[in-house]
Amino acid sequence: MGSSTSYFYHPPNPFFASIRGGMYQYKVIVVSGNILPNGESLEINLRAGTDIAFHFKALFDEKYVVRNSQIRGSWGREETDPPGSMLLIPGQSFTITCEPTCYRVTVNDQHPLTYEHRLTDFPSIGHLEVTGDVMLTYVQC
Repeated sequence: MGSSTSYFYHPPNPFFASIRGGMYQYKVIVVSGNILPNGESLEINLRAGTDIAFHFKALFDEKYVVRNSQIRGSWGREETDPPGSMLLIPGQSFTITCEPTCYRVTVNDQHPLTYEHRLTDFPSIGHLEVTGDVMLTYVQC
């Protein structure tokens, strides 16, 4: 169903990588790192060309997560959870799983956030971007 997986240890930030074979159902992306002192945010984008199929932005001070998509140059409706609800803390990894109807983000095997697919041509989603105030320790894509 998919292709091989790439593993990166202590990658640079910003981090950009191709997702071999693109996304597919049950494909798992893992990002692990440490939030920098006074760090403000972490952004992860799953890209399909110029489109952003899944945009994940964690705002550390507010303990707040934003999810969205940008298709044909236009941002969609932003999805959020109540401020203070984010469980992402220094040193913990989290996973992004492409499920049949949504992306599921899990931190420490708990508190999943979901985001319904707005771009469903999974094989076209071929690039991962990670930027922000984190020292990356491991990325799997």
